Amino acid sequence: MRRRFFSTGALVFVVVILHNLLGYLCGFLIGKALHLPVTKIKALSIEVGMQNSGLATSLAGTAFPDMAMATVPGAVFSVWHNISGAVLASFYRRWENDKEQ
Repeated sequence: MRRRFFSTGALVFVVVILHNLLGYLCGFLIGKALHLPVTKIKALSIEVGMQNSGLATSLAGTAFPDMAMATVPGAVFSVWHNISGAVLASFYRRWENDKEQ
């Protein structure tokens, strides 16, 4: 199992990062398209980008009990979204709320 993880680990990590960044971007663009206030655009972006990785891991383990590797993307995402969410929140904190669109 360790060999399998290390052979696919880079791909899993790249896909997890892209999924997370795409979620942030989609939330941001939807907020912009709906002409929401900046504060709501920020909230929507973070909410869409930070999906429930614990649920993903649990569902993968339940749906694929014989495939332990199915839980890896959810576990990687659990760590990654905490890092990316903190970075994005820091960026958003510097973005002035009173600048609408």
